[in-house]
Amino acid sequence: MKIGSIEVWPPVVLAPMAGVTNTAFRALCREQGGGLYVSEMITTRGLAERNPKTLAMIRFQPDETPRSVQLYGVDPETVGRAVRIVAEEGLADHVDLNFGCPVPKVTRRGGGSALPYKRGLLRRILRAAVANAGTLPVTMKMRKGIDDDHLTYLDAGRIAVQEGLSAVALHGRTAVQHYGGTADWDAIARLKDAVPEIPVLGNGDIWSAEDAIRMTRTTGCDGVVVGRGCLGRPWLFRDLDNAFQGRPERARPSLGEVGATMARHAELLVECFGSETHGVLDFRKHVGWYLKGFEVGAGLRRDLATAGSLDELRDHLARLPAGLPWPGEAADGPRGKSSSRDRVHLPDGWLDDPGDAEISPDAELDTSGG
Repeated sequence: MKIGSIEVWPPVVLAPMAGVTNTAFRALCREQGGGLYVSEMITTRGLAERNPKTLAMIRFQPDETPRSVQLYGVDPETVGRAVRIVAEEGLADHVDLNFGCPVPKVTRRGGGSALPYKRGLLRRILRAAVANAGTLPVTMKMRKGIDDDHLTYLDAGRIAVQEGLSAVALHGRTAVQHYGGTADWDAIARLKDAVPEIPVLGNGDIWSAEDAIRMTRTTGCDGVVVGRGCLGRPWLFRDLDNAFQGRPERARPSLGEVGATMARHAELLVECFGSETHGVLDFRKHVGWYLKGFEVGAGLRRDLATAGSLDELRDHLARLPAGLPWPGEAADGPRGKSSSRDRVHLPDGWLDDPGDAEISPDAELDTSGG
Protein backbone atom coordinates (compact mmCIF):
# COMPACT_ATOMS: atom_id res chain seq x y z
CA MET A 1 0.00 0.00 0.00
CA LYS A 2 1.31 3.44 -0.92
CA ILE A 3 0.28 6.60 0.90
CA GLY A 4 1.77 9.28 -1.26
CA SER A 5 5.43 8.36 -1.53
CA ILE A 6 5.34 6.23 1.62
CA GLU A 7 5.20 2.47 1.16
CA VAL A 8 3.34 0.74 3.99
CA TRP A 9 3.68 -3.00 4.37
CA PRO A 10 1.96 -4.81 5.85
CA PRO A 11 -1.00 -2.47 5.12
CA VAL A 12 -1.64 -1.81 8.80
CA VAL A 13 -2.02 1.50 10.62
CA LEU A 14 -2.07 2.07 14.37
CA ALA A 15 -5.04 4.30 15.08
CA PRO A 16 -4.31 7.52 16.94
CA MET A 17 -5.61 7.12 20.50
CA ALA A 18 -5.45 9.90 23.07
CA GLY A 19 -3.34 8.97 26.06
CA VAL A 20 -2.21 5.73 24.41
CA THR A 21 -0.26 6.13 21.17
CA ASN A 22 2.67 8.07 22.58
CA THR A 23 6.26 7.16 21.76
CA ALA A 24 6.29 4.42 24.41
CA PHE A 25 3.34 2.46 23.05
CA ARG A 26 4.35 3.04 19.43
CA ALA A 27 7.79 1.63 20.21
CA LEU A 28 6.27 -1.55 21.65
CA CYS A 29 4.04 -1.98 18.61
CA ARG A 30 6.74 -1.18 16.03
CA GLU A 31 8.99 -3.86 17.50
CA GLN A 32 6.38 -6.44 16.53
CA GLY A 33 6.02 -5.72 12.82
CA GLY A 34 5.80 -3.22 10.02
CA GLY A 35 3.09 -0.67 9.39
CA LEU A 36 2.34 2.99 9.98
CA TYR A 37 2.21 4.12 13.60
CA VAL A 38 0.38 7.38 14.22
CA SER A 39 0.85 9.83 17.09
CA GLU A 40 -1.74 11.00 19.55
CA MET A 41 -4.02 13.79 18.37
CA ILE A 42 -2.26 17.15 18.07
CA THR A 43 -4.42 20.26 17.93
CA THR A 44 -3.64 22.64 15.10
CA ARG A 45 -4.21 25.62 17.36
CA GLY A 46 -1.76 24.29 19.93
CA LEU A 47 0.83 23.70 17.22
CA ALA A 48 0.26 27.02 15.45
CA GLU A 49 0.57 28.86 18.76
CA ARG A 50 3.56 26.70 19.74
CA ASN A 51 1.98 25.51 22.96
CA PRO A 52 4.78 23.84 24.99
CA LYS A 53 2.69 20.75 25.83
CA THR A 54 1.73 20.30 22.20
CA LEU A 55 5.29 20.69 20.96
CA ALA A 56 6.46 18.16 23.56
CA MET A 57 3.95 15.63 22.24
CA ILE A 58 5.34 15.78 18.69
CA ARG A 59 8.21 13.47 19.47
CA PHE A 60 9.53 10.39 17.75
CA GLN A 61 12.26 7.91 18.55
CA PRO A 62 15.43 8.27 16.44
CA ASP A 63 14.68 5.06 14.52
CA GLU A 64 10.97 5.77 14.05
CA THR A 65 10.15 5.98 10.37
CA PRO A 66 7.93 7.02 8.77
CA ARG A 67 6.93 9.59 11.36
CA SER A 68 3.18 10.08 11.34
CA VAL A 69 1.29 12.83 13.16
CA GLN A 70 -2.46 13.30 13.48
CA LEU A 71 -3.81 16.83 13.55
CA TYR A 72 -7.20 18.06 14.75
CA GLY A 73 -8.61 21.38 13.67
CA VAL A 74 -11.78 23.12 12.52
CA ASP A 75 -10.48 26.39 11.10
CA PRO A 76 -8.93 26.15 7.61
CA GLU A 77 -6.41 28.92 8.23
CA THR A 78 -5.21 27.40 11.50
CA VAL A 79 -5.02 23.93 9.96
CA GLY A 80 -2.97 25.33 7.09
CA ARG A 81 -0.56 27.08 9.45
CA ALA A 82 -0.07 23.93 11.51
CA VAL A 83 0.53 21.70 8.48
CA ARG A 84 3.03 24.23 7.13
CA ILE A 85 4.96 24.08 10.43
CA VAL A 86 5.06 20.28 10.25
CA ALA A 87 6.28 20.36 6.65
CA GLU A 88 8.76 23.23 6.81
CA GLU A 89 10.31 22.19 10.13
CA GLY A 90 10.47 18.50 9.25
CA LEU A 91 8.41 17.43 12.26
CA ALA A 92 6.86 14.41 10.52
CA ASP A 93 6.68 12.52 7.23
CA HIS A 94 2.90 12.19 7.05
CA VAL A 95 -0.08 14.20 8.25
CA ASP A 96 -3.42 12.61 9.13
CA LEU A 97 -6.48 14.78 9.82
CA ASN A 98 -8.99 13.85 12.51
CA PHE A 99 -12.63 13.83 11.41
CA GLY A 100 -13.62 10.80 13.44
CA CYS A 101 -13.48 11.79 17.10
CA PRO A 102 -16.98 11.39 18.65
CA VAL A 103 -16.42 12.83 22.13
CA PRO A 104 -18.76 15.69 23.16
CA LYS A 105 -16.07 18.29 23.87
CA VAL A 106 -15.02 17.95 20.22
CA THR A 107 -18.35 17.54 18.41
CA ARG A 108 -20.13 20.30 20.31
CA ARG A 109 -17.59 22.68 18.72
CA GLY A 110 -18.26 21.26 15.26
CA GLY A 111 -15.07 19.23 15.16
CA GLY A 112 -14.17 15.57 14.75
CA SER A 113 -16.98 13.39 13.45
CA ALA A 114 -19.38 16.36 13.32
CA LEU A 115 -17.36 18.37 10.82
CA PRO A 116 -17.80 16.39 7.55
CA TYR A 117 -21.50 17.28 7.62
CA LYS A 118 -20.42 20.77 6.59
CA ARG A 119 -19.16 19.83 3.14
CA GLY A 120 -17.90 23.29 2.27
CA LEU A 121 -15.93 23.64 5.47
CA LEU A 122 -14.44 20.17 5.04
CA ARG A 123 -13.32 21.07 1.54
CA ARG A 124 -11.67 24.30 2.72
CA ILE A 125 -9.80 22.49 5.49
CA LEU A 126 -8.53 19.76 3.18
CA ARG A 127 -7.51 22.30 0.56
CA ALA A 128 -5.57 24.33 3.15
CA ALA A 129 -3.84 21.23 4.48
CA VAL A 130 -2.73 19.95 1.07
CA ALA A 131 -1.63 23.43 -0.07
CA ASN A 132 0.68 23.75 2.92
CA ALA A 133 1.96 20.16 3.13
CA GLY A 134 4.62 20.43 0.46
CA THR A 135 5.62 16.89 -0.45
CA LEU A 136 4.08 15.32 2.66
CA PRO A 137 1.09 13.04 2.06
CA VAL A 138 -2.13 14.15 3.77
CA THR A 139 -4.81 11.65 4.78
CA MET A 140 -8.00 11.76 6.82
CA LYS A 141 -9.80 9.44 9.23
CA MET A 142 -13.57 9.73 9.55
CA ARG A 143 -16.76 7.99 10.60
CA LYS A 144 -19.86 7.16 8.56
CA GLY A 145 -21.55 10.33 9.73
CA ILE A 146 -23.36 11.82 12.68
CA ASP A 147 -26.12 9.21 12.72
CA ASP A 148 -27.96 7.05 10.20
CA ASP A 149 -30.01 10.05 9.08
CA HIS A 150 -26.93 12.18 8.48
CA LEU A 151 -24.36 10.03 6.70
CA THR A 152 -21.40 11.89 5.22
CA TYR A 153 -18.68 9.39 4.40
CA LEU A 154 -19.28 9.03 0.64
CA ASP A 155 -19.38 12.79 0.04
CA ALA A 156 -16.36 13.26 2.30
CA GLY A 157 -14.42 10.60 0.42
CA ARG A 158 -15.14 12.22 -2.92
CA ILE A 159 -14.11 15.63 -1.57
CA ALA A 160 -10.88 14.07 -0.29
CA VAL A 161 -10.04 12.79 -3.76
CA GLN A 162 -10.85 16.14 -5.37
CA GLU A 163 -8.65 18.03 -2.90
CA GLY A 164 -5.62 15.80 -3.35
CA LEU A 165 -5.56 13.61 -0.25
CA SER A 166 -3.42 10.49 -0.44
CA ALA A 167 -5.77 8.10 1.43
CA VAL A 168 -8.90 7.98 3.56
CA ALA A 169 -9.73 5.78 6.54
CA LEU A 170 -13.27 4.95 7.59
CA HIS A 171 -14.43 3.77 11.00
CA GLY A 172 -17.61 1.87 10.21
CA ARG A 173 -19.67 3.55 12.92
CA THR A 174 -21.56 6.82 13.23
CA ALA A 175 -20.76 9.38 15.89
CA VAL A 176 -23.87 8.49 17.90
CA GLN A 177 -22.76 4.86 18.03
CA HIS A 178 -19.54 5.99 19.69
CA TYR A 179 -17.93 2.54 20.21
CA GLY A 180 -21.14 0.57 20.67
CA GLY A 181 -22.82 -1.92 18.40
CA THR A 182 -21.07 -3.49 15.43
CA ALA A 183 -18.91 -1.76 12.85
CA ASP A 184 -20.50 -1.58 9.40
CA TRP A 185 -17.94 -3.12 7.10
CA ASP A 186 -20.33 -2.81 4.15
CA ALA A 187 -19.88 0.96 4.38
CA ILE A 188 -16.14 0.48 3.92
CA ALA A 189 -16.83 -1.50 0.76
CA ARG A 190 -19.16 1.24 -0.53
CA LEU A 191 -16.50 3.88 0.11
CA LYS A 192 -13.90 1.84 -1.75
CA ASP A 193 -16.25 1.60 -4.72
CA ALA A 194 -16.88 5.35 -4.56
CA VAL A 195 -13.22 6.44 -4.44
CA PRO A 196 -11.09 3.92 -6.31
CA GLU A 197 -8.49 6.61 -7.02
CA ILE A 198 -6.84 6.49 -3.57
CA PRO A 199 -6.31 3.85 -0.86
CA VAL A 200 -9.21 3.26 1.49
CA LEU A 201 -8.44 1.89 4.93
CA GLY A 202 -11.03 0.12 7.08
CA ASN A 203 -11.40 0.54 10.83
CA GLY A 204 -13.69 -1.01 13.41
CA ASP A 205 -13.91 -4.36 15.22
CA ILE A 206 -10.49 -5.67 14.27
CA TRP A 207 -9.70 -7.80 17.31
CA SER A 208 -7.42 -10.33 15.61
CA ALA A 209 -5.26 -10.80 12.55
CA GLU A 210 -8.01 -12.95 11.09
CA ASP A 211 -10.43 -10.04 11.41
CA ALA A 212 -8.04 -7.84 9.43
CA ILE A 213 -7.70 -10.37 6.62
CA ARG A 214 -11.46 -10.88 6.54
CA MET A 215 -12.05 -7.12 6.34
CA THR A 216 -9.72 -6.67 3.39
CA ARG A 217 -11.21 -9.64 1.56
CA THR A 218 -14.86 -8.76 2.13
CA THR A 219 -14.64 -4.99 1.60
CA GLY A 220 -11.82 -4.66 -0.92
CA CYS A 221 -10.16 -2.03 1.28
CA ASP A 222 -6.46 -1.44 0.79
CA GLY A 223 -5.46 -1.69 4.45
CA VAL A 224 -6.70 -1.66 8.01
CA VAL A 225 -6.55 0.72 10.96
CA VAL A 226 -6.28 -0.94 14.36
CA GLY A 227 -7.31 0.85 17.54
CA ARG A 228 -8.87 -0.77 20.60
CA GLY A 229 -7.86 -4.26 19.49
CA CYS A 230 -4.23 -3.63 20.41
CA LEU A 231 -4.86 -2.19 23.88
CA GLY A 232 -2.76 -4.32 26.19
CA ARG A 233 -1.72 -6.38 23.17
CA PRO A 234 1.10 -4.74 21.23
CA TRP A 235 1.94 -8.20 19.89
CA LEU A 236 -1.21 -8.00 17.75
CA PHE A 237 1.00 -6.24 15.21
CA ARG A 238 3.20 -9.35 15.06
CA ASP A 239 0.09 -11.38 14.26
CA LEU A 240 -0.94 -8.85 11.61
CA ASP A 241 2.51 -8.94 10.04
CA ASN A 242 2.42 -12.73 9.92
CA ALA A 243 -1.12 -12.82 8.56
CA PHE A 244 -0.46 -10.42 5.68
CA GLN A 245 2.75 -12.31 4.87
CA GLY A 246 0.73 -15.56 4.74
CA ARG A 247 2.38 -17.04 7.82
CA PRO A 248 0.25 -19.03 10.32
CA GLU A 249 2.17 -18.12 13.50
CA ARG A 250 0.25 -16.16 16.12
CA ALA A 251 1.48 -14.67 19.40
CA ARG A 252 0.14 -16.45 22.47
CA PRO A 253 2.29 -15.10 25.33
CA SER A 254 2.30 -16.63 28.76
CA LEU A 255 1.49 -14.41 31.72
CA GLY A 256 5.21 -14.18 32.44
CA GLU A 257 5.82 -12.79 28.96
CA VAL A 258 2.91 -10.40 29.37
CA GLY A 259 4.37 -9.22 32.67
CA ALA A 260 7.73 -8.56 31.02
CA THR A 261 5.99 -6.47 28.36
CA MET A 262 4.12 -4.55 31.06
CA ALA A 263 7.40 -3.72 32.80
CA ARG A 264 8.98 -2.57 29.55
CA HIS A 265 5.92 -0.46 28.71
CA ALA A 266 6.12 1.30 32.07
CA GLU A 267 9.85 1.90 31.65
CA LEU A 268 9.30 3.39 28.19
CA LEU A 269 6.60 5.68 29.59
CA VAL A 270 8.99 6.94 32.26
CA GLU A 271 11.50 7.67 29.52
CA CYS A 272 8.80 9.30 27.38
CA PHE A 273 7.62 11.68 30.08
CA GLY A 274 10.97 12.18 31.78
CA SER A 275 9.33 11.47 35.13
CA GLU A 276 9.01 8.17 36.97
CA THR A 277 5.89 9.31 38.79
CA HIS A 278 4.19 10.50 35.60
CA GLY A 279 5.15 7.38 33.65
CA VAL A 280 4.00 4.91 36.31
CA LEU A 281 0.74 6.77 36.87
CA ASP A 282 0.07 6.82 33.13
CA PHE A 283 0.70 3.08 32.94
CA ARG A 284 -2.09 2.32 35.39
CA LYS A 285 -4.82 2.47 32.75
CA HIS A 286 -3.07 -0.28 30.77
CA VAL A 287 -3.07 -2.87 33.56
CA GLY A 288 -6.60 -4.16 32.99
CA TRP A 289 -6.07 -4.43 29.25
CA TYR A 290 -2.90 -6.49 29.65
CA LEU A 291 -4.48 -8.85 32.18
CA LYS A 292 -7.77 -9.38 30.33
CA GLY A 293 -8.71 -13.06 30.50
CA PHE A 294 -5.97 -14.12 32.90
CA GLU A 295 -6.89 -15.52 36.31
CA VAL A 296 -5.25 -12.91 38.49
CA GLY A 297 -6.74 -12.07 41.86
CA ALA A 298 -8.43 -8.74 42.52
CA GLY A 299 -5.86 -7.82 45.15
CA LEU A 300 -2.89 -8.21 42.81
CA ARG A 301 -4.72 -6.39 40.03
CA ARG A 302 -5.38 -3.53 42.45
CA ASP A 303 -1.75 -3.45 43.57
CA LEU A 304 -0.54 -3.30 39.97
CA ALA A 305 -3.00 -0.54 39.14
CA THR A 306 -1.97 1.58 42.12
CA ALA A 307 1.81 1.16 42.05
CA GLY A 308 3.60 4.46 42.55
CA SER A 309 7.11 3.61 41.34
CA LEU A 310 8.88 1.30 38.92
CA ASP A 311 10.32 -0.76 41.76
CA GLU A 312 6.88 -1.19 43.33
CA LEU A 313 5.42 -2.15 39.96
CA ARG A 314 8.21 -4.67 39.32
CA ASP A 315 7.67 -6.20 42.76
CA HIS A 316 3.97 -6.71 42.02
CA LEU A 317 4.69 -8.07 38.54
CA ALA A 318 7.01 -10.65 40.11
CA ARG A 319 3.99 -12.00 42.00
CA LEU A 320 2.18 -12.92 38.78
CA PRO A 321 1.94 -16.69 38.13
CA ALA A 322 4.35 -16.52 35.20
CA GLY A 323 3.58 -19.99 33.90
CA LEU A 324 -0.08 -19.31 33.13
CA PRO A 325 -0.65 -19.86 29.40
CA TRP A 326 -2.48 -17.49 27.11
CA PRO A 327 -6.17 -17.81 28.06
CA GLY A 328 -7.45 -17.96 24.49
CA GLU A 329 -10.93 -16.64 23.83
CA ALA A 330 -11.14 -15.08 27.30
CA ALA A 331 -8.36 -12.66 26.31
CA ASP A 332 -9.47 -12.12 22.74
CA GLY A 333 -12.32 -10.06 21.39
CA PRO A 334 -13.55 -6.57 22.28
CA ARG A 335 -11.69 -4.40 24.75
CA GLY A 336 -11.80 -0.74 25.65
CA LYS A 337 -14.86 1.48 25.29
CA SER A 338 -17.99 -0.18 23.96
CA SER A 339 -20.98 2.04 24.73
CA SER A 340 -23.26 4.02 22.43
CA ARG A 341 -24.59 7.53 23.04
CA ASP A 342 -28.14 8.83 23.17
CA ARG A 343 -27.24 11.76 20.96
CA VAL A 344 -24.35 13.68 19.47
CA HIS A 345 -23.60 17.07 21.01
CA LEU A 346 -23.50 19.61 18.17
CA PRO A 347 -23.37 23.40 17.81
CA ASP A 348 -26.80 25.05 17.64
CA GLY A 349 -28.30 24.73 14.20
CA TRP A 350 -25.47 22.52 12.92
CA LEU A 351 -27.80 20.20 11.01
CA ASP A 352 -29.85 22.98 9.39
CA ASP A 353 -27.58 23.25 6.35
CA PRO A 354 -24.94 20.77 5.12
CA GLY A 355 -23.05 23.50 3.31
CA ASP A 356 -20.32 25.71 4.74
CA ALA A 357 -20.12 27.00 8.31
CA GLU A 358 -18.66 29.93 10.18
CA ILE A 359 -16.28 28.88 12.92
CA SER A 360 -16.66 30.37 16.37
CA PRO A 361 -13.50 31.70 18.03
CA ASP A 362 -13.58 28.98 20.73
CA ALA A 363 -14.06 26.10 18.28
CA GLU A 364 -10.35 25.33 18.09
CA LEU A 365 -9.05 23.27 21.01
CA ASP A 366 -5.75 24.50 22.40
CA THR A 367 -4.79 21.33 24.28
CA SER A 368 -3.48 18.29 22.44
CA GLY A 369 -4.05 14.66 23.32
CA GLY A 370 -7.84 14.46 23.20
